Amino acid sequence: MEAQTDLQTYMEQGKEALAHGQAREAALAYAHAAQLDPSNPMVHLGLAEANLALSDYRVVKMACQRTQQLQPGGGSEALTAQALLDLLDRRYERALQNIDAAISENPTIAYAHALRSYLLRALHQDYDAQLARSRATRLSFGGNFENCFPPIEPSYASGYSMPPTSSFAGQAEEHTVISPRAEREPVPTWSPPNGMQRQMVRTRFAISRRPTLVTNTIIAINLVIYAILAILSQSLDINASVLINAGAQNTQLIEATGQYWRIFTAMFLHFSILHVGLNMLSLFFIGGAVEMFYGKWRYLVIYLGSGIVGGITTFFLEPNALAAGASGAIFGVFGALGILYIVNRRAFGGSGAIGQWLFWLALNLVWGFSTPGIGVLDHIGGLVAGLILGYLLIPRLGRRSI
Repeated sequence: MEAQTDLQTYMEQGKEALAHGQAREAALAYAHAAQLDPSNPMVHLGLAEANLALSDYRVVKMACQRTQQLQPGGGSEALTAQALLDLLDRRYERALQNIDAAISENPTIAYAHALRSYLLRALHQDYDAQLARSRATRLSFGGNFENCFPPIEPSYASGYSMPPTSSFAGQAEEHTVISPRAEREPVPTWSPPNGMQRQMVRTRFAISRRPTLVTNTIIAINLVIYAILAILSQSLDINASVLINAGAQNTQLIEATGQYWRIFTAMFLHFSILHVGLNMLSLFFIGGAVEMFYGKWRYLVIYLGSGIVGGITTFFLEPNALAAGASGAIFGVFGALGILYIVNRRAFGGSGAIGQWLFWLALNLVWGFSTPGIGVLDHIGGLVAGLILGYLLIPRLGRRSI
């Protein structure tokens, strides 16, 4: 168990170092991991990735071949290894096909998206390259993968290898020179993005540099609203009449007035500083991770959708309650995180992450049922909505059967 923990630590250190352009540190971390588990294909792929950044192409080739030997079935590691071998041979089209296949096997690996961005740039598809780079940045928690790939040299027709005088070909031994006749592929038809597309790329890239933008915005909105209501109440405990005027939820009031919008507005209101503090602290810890994995728009749909479903549950099952708070939405985000762990359990290291998620879920539910005044039904409604929305909104390439 201790050796497995050390192995995981070295692997995480290697991934983080590579994402931040620290190739030598990444190579050392993967070398330590290789000593602990020399039969792990992920370790040898990490060595290949780190040595590519160090321009040691001989080691890259050997590590990629070893990865493929250890994963003969063609999993994501073997496909990425083949993409790196194709890169060494300047077969960018073929490399792109292999890395796309690897991403379809496991879409949560930031390096795969960074490699895809590099290959797209080599093929002059800069718009798509920026999108891939943004996703790599999001999945690596802000990594830029600087200097992880060789400089892109003047382009050659698709299917032609570089001249043998290049240092790239010289260090990677026994690379096959592809015959234009045998490997000729159509040059991709692509036109540069127009001004609007360029602005979209710049905007999306700027947003990707703030991977928890939506979470932080939601927290700020809730805190500002609470501060305004505290001033109106002249107390840290918000007055009930102030809450009602601000949009708190009550079934009888909604039925009498037809103000069904209160189901939505109630999720941004809180009863006290302890209430808003605990909710926003919980959102801070789990919201950022869910936002990075799902993307900002999917995450926002999960958050708002879960909050609304939690409010609807309260509307029907607790008609006398004065309801307010973001708990249903936050439980929905927590549910989406759990379904992400379950669907991608291999990528997250098996059942360990699922077990931790179940532990915290049980702890929160027990605390909710045992504490008077907490809207447990709102929590359960939000949780169920988060599980369903989380599964439906997992990025298309990441869906697998449970």
